[in-house]
Amino acid sequence: MLDVRRLVLLRELSIRGTMTAVARAMNLAPSSVSEQLALLERETRTRLLRRAGRTVQLTDAGRALVERTEPILDALEEAEAALASAGEELSGRVTLAVFQSAALTVLPPVLTLLRARQPGLRLEVVQYEPEAALHETWARDVDVVVAEQYPGHAAPHWPGLDRRPLLRDELQLVVPAGLDLGEGGECGASGAGPEGGAGPQLRRLLEDRPLPWVMEPRGTATRHWAEQVCRSTGHEPDVRYVSADLQVHLALVASGNAVALLPGLMLVDAPARLRRIPLDGRPLRTVFTSVRSSSARSPAVVAVRSALEEVAAGLGLEAGRDGPAEASGADGPPPAQGQVPVGGRTAGGA
Repeated sequence: MLDVRRLVLLRELSIRGTMTAVARAMNLAPSSVSEQLALLERETRTRLLRRAGRTVQLTDAGRALVERTEPILDALEEAEAALASAGEELSGRVTLAVFQSAALTVLPPVLTLLRARQPGLRLEVVQYEPEAALHETWARDVDVVVAEQYPGHAAPHWPGLDRRPLLRDELQLVVPAGLDLGEGGECGASGAGPEGGAGPQLRRLLEDRPLPWVMEPRGTATRHWAEQVCRSTGHEPDVRYVSADLQVHLALVASGNAVALLPGLMLVDAPARLRRIPLDGRPLRTVFTSVRSSSARSPAVVAVRSALEEVAAGLGLEAGRDGPAEASGADGPPPAQGQVPVGGRTAGGA
């Protein structure tokens, strides 16, 4: 019978590409990884790896074995979930990946709730960009992920992941409280992008340029969406400040140095020195949780997901269960190597 631990190492090599990366991920020495994979080749009496310069690649037989490893790992995870369900007390470890605004707003009350209700549960949290977190969940390094997608930008899909809406928060124009934008109603462009009409306040910001913009780095869905909202007015935003940290965005706006487009989660406890202005069409960001389908019934995973949903429901934001259909259900196949994921751009992490 084949050693499952060696099958896991082969799978990790198919995901991470190098022995060194596998060793780092599995907390092993590179020589140990190489030795175990050599033993796997002896067990199977098949050549699974071939040299490609200074690295190794999987042979056709190696890739076929990795494909057959997935259902084995799923079955083991389902068996673990069944055993945990039979126990009287919930215990175990769950790794949760979150992006920044969820970590700031949703995470603290979730931790408090779980410590009170499930003292035997060990919850470990890492902050990840949503796209990377979805990949790590599929790769079995993360158990639960809180991810996001912006209007017109679907998050990447990976096979065997169960996706469920958590909440939707409104995307708004945020300016310093004392900034004079003149009279007018709502401002902005529709969440769909360039086809939406622009209101007087956003147009004035872009025409008169009383303040520069702060945005996330180029290449993120967040940055692309924000630029499209601005360009729908026929003007290019004057982006002088770039940061992936939305606390920096808030600080620059509150101090009177910039304007920004921000999601509602970042504005739950926003300082009074900010003024929030709704955009036409009230565009919404969708926040969702995703877990492996094979672990979806694990009592520990269910407890974490339920706590997230309970806290999200208490925030007073739009309920996630009324979100778009594409934000729920099992994901499809992963993008092929070198392809752009579904949605065309990386997720932001706001």
